[in-house]
Amino acid sequence: MNKFTQKFHIPCYNTDMSWRLKPASFMDLAQEAANLHASILGFGYDDLIASRTAWVLSRMHVVFTDTPKWREDVSLTTWHKGLDRLFYLRDFLMTDKEGRPRVKATTSWLVLNLDTRRLVRDPHLLDEGTVCSENVLDEPADKVVIPKDAEVRLVMEHEVAYSDLDMNGHANNAMYMQWAMNAVNYEISSEKPVKEFTINFNHEIKPQETVSIYKAIVEKEDGRHVFVEGKVGEQSSFCVEIIF
Repeated sequence: MNKFTQKFHIPCYNTDMSWRLKPASFMDLAQEAANLHASILGFGYDDLIASRTAWVLSRMHVVFTDTPKWREDVSLTTWHKGLDRLFYLRDFLMTDKEGRPRVKATTSWLVLNLDTRRLVRDPHLLDEGTVCSENVLDEPADKVVIPKDAEVRLVMEHEVAYSDLDMNGHANNAMYMQWAMNAVNYEISSEKPVKEFTINFNHEIKPQETVSIYKAIVEKEDGRHVFVEGKVGEQSSFCVEIIF
């Protein structure tokens, strides 16, 4: 029970122009798997909302070892790793029908009191019977900071609307990644696969708020790093580093 697995047949609407699974689509699948597993373990949405608390995704690091494509059969396994400093950690591993790793991800979550907006520590979430200490990636998701010497420019503005919202009435975390990919130059995103990305969720975004999207590109030995930050006014709502 300390691991949970779902099987998927990759549909066309979760893929891009190269038939690859979109980064935001992986986030959607991971979010649902996390919700289902947490419910089985006794601390899902319904369990937490009874005490006016909720899970909040804070950081995510995803590595595409071999991005799944349209029509492929894959399995997504997730497990809860307990508390690490401020965060509750949860890992994900997507494999193909031969069992080969295709996508690896680690996530960092907070539990928030919805009325006070303060963090909550719930001893129930540290029950040894629910924790699996296995690491799919060696380190938890890191903080993303745009390098000081990078050239940052405003590339787009987006008003949050119906299609961006989740069941809590604010922008869904996968939409942040969708906006980030839209900010990447088309000739990059259409031709080069995403090797990995790390995203930080810094502040919730509400309906009808306008998000200013800034971008910086840094060339490194391991590939092209595209940094995208979304701000509402002067407040950073998210920041992501995408490696192509």
